[in-house]
Amino acid sequence: MEKAKVYFTNLRTKGEESLLQKLERLMKKAGFEEIDFKDKFVAVKIHFGEPGNLAYLRPNWARTVCDYIKKLGGKPFLTDCNTLYVGGRKNAIDHLDSAYVNGYNPLATGVQTIIADGLRGLDERELPVPGGTYCKTAKIGSALAEADIVISMSHVKGHVSAGFGGVLKNIGMGGGSRSGKQAMHSDGTPRVIEERCVGCRTCEKNCAHEGIKVVDRKARINEDKCLGCGRCIAVCPKDAIQTKWDSGKEALSCKIAEYTWAIINGKPNFHIAFVMDVSPDCDCDGQNDLPIVPDVGIFAGFDPVAVDQACADAVNAQSINEGSVLGDILRDSRKRAERQKMIDDKDVFRMLHPNTAWAAGLEHGEKLGMGTREYELITMN
Repeated sequence: MEKAKVYFTNLRTKGEESLLQKLERLMKKAGFEEIDFKDKFVAVKIHFGEPGNLAYLRPNWARTVCDYIKKLGGKPFLTDCNTLYVGGRKNAIDHLDSAYVNGYNPLATGVQTIIADGLRGLDERELPVPGGTYCKTAKIGSALAEADIVISMSHVKGHVSAGFGGVLKNIGMGGGSRSGKQAMHSDGTPRVIEERCVGCRTCEKNCAHEGIKVVDRKARINEDKCLGCGRCIAVCPKDAIQTKWDSGKEALSCKIAEYTWAIINGKPNFHIAFVMDVSPDCDCDGQNDLPIVPDVGIFAGFDPVAVDQACADAVNAQSINEGSVLGDILRDSRKRAERQKMIDDKDVFRMLHPNTAWAAGLEHGEKLGMGTREYELITMN
């Protein structure tokens, strides 16, 4: 496979051009107008940010992308799926409230915000994963699965489970329905937090396989019958049923790649990644820490694997911010010794989260035929 073209611009401006205008110019240079948007439903996949987190992408960026799509005749909408864990984005009502608080409302963005997997995270489509090793099919939020075109806007950062949060993480994990996220994060059945369970039988009534029963006013998982679909997680009113988070880190990264492939395979797709405010952890957290490296710029292209690789390379090439958590690790002789290999490899994401395997996802993406890690970086001033 020949090298993919990845387009890049820094965050400097001069003259009368704003950063938002510069973003549109970068997209045009990267070939955005080659996509036929006329009368097409366009899912703009983005992370709205957990309430309390301030590192997420500003809605101004999304407004620029969506206005450009509309100018080209498309029908864009901003979208994400509900979370598997408890928080401000677990159901569509809370999720929309969180998005609006963070500025993602139609007045600010000019488009509608649609939670792709519906009210409880149960609105999904099962899509094939061509060549999948870990997943033969993927459970994807319906609005995202039904879109004609997929455009991703990703904030690059660290992640406690995936190591690196970029395009694949944004589309693959973010695009999975509640049961899809359960399948990616766990290799088995969910678990019951007994102190939260009130024996209401909502889980039991919603299980089609008799995989969960209430005994002595507490829900019990039947390991022989449970399919691990995650429906009980979605419907429990007390958040008493949760995933085990027991998927191996390499397997998780590969599953994320397979879910990404299920979503974009056969559809026009384009990817924009912002290497700024590179926080040590995901925008899913209800807080964010000091960025680990200085801001770099914006990357764009048609190949999601190449864009992720270019972003990771750019972050790894930066100096580490002195007062960040990475700076703390380098100053701590014991921690520095524990992570010396990652330091030697200049892999800041594994310096942060040494038990992760982010590169495995990009390697797997290559094997699937989704893209290539080899890229030509084309810089736009």
